[in-house]
Amino acid sequence: MGRKSLKEDQQKRIIEAFYEVAKREGIENTSFGKVAKELNMHQSLVVHYFATKEDMLLGLIDFIMLRYENIYQSETEQVDALEKLTDVMHNIFSRKWNSYIDDSIFYNCFALIFRNEVIKHRFRELHLLLRRWLQNLIQACINQRLIICDDAAKAADLIFVISDGAYYYLSMIQDAEVYDIHLNRYRQQAFKLLGLNETVPL
Repeated sequence: MGRKSLKEDQQKRIIEAFYEVAKREGIENTSFGKVAKELNMHQSLVVHYFATKEDMLLGLIDFIMLRYENIYQSETEQVDALEKLTDVMHNIFSRKWNSYIDDSIFYNCFALIFRNEVIKHRFRELHLLLRRWLQNLIQACINQRLIICDDAAKAADLIFVISDGAYYYLSMIQDAEVYDIHLNRYRQQAFKLLGLNETVPL
């Protein structure tokens, strides 16, 4: 157990260092040597835990997934199903994504799906997991007759299609006021898919 725990701790440290270096220099410019230097450890130790850069990239995608779990955490512990769904919807359509994972890192990793089938599969798993989390929240509200929605899976998928497209476009907008106008518009459309009006103050 001790050895496994040490291995996991070291891998976590290496992935976090990989993330920091990649954020500064880009994934394509990140190397074992630079990650080792970031941690002040010998390069051979990094290679011991991650034999290839692809292994580190897969670890980074898992790291992204764990960070994105925070989107699904309600700010208050005791909330009903509709309040939790509303909180999560606001988190999805907010700047919180950026605070959890740097956009350049996400899109750098995402671009690799066109050249690497393993990374493509892992990214698909990530997206399916995010949709399932939202689907479960929507289904809980349907079961309690808190919202009118025919298909929780379809609604979750469409909401993420709006979200994915929104952030792709918003990443090119520098004016904060224009950014917020568009983000609010996309969020309102997502709420309408669930038969809800946006009632939480922006």
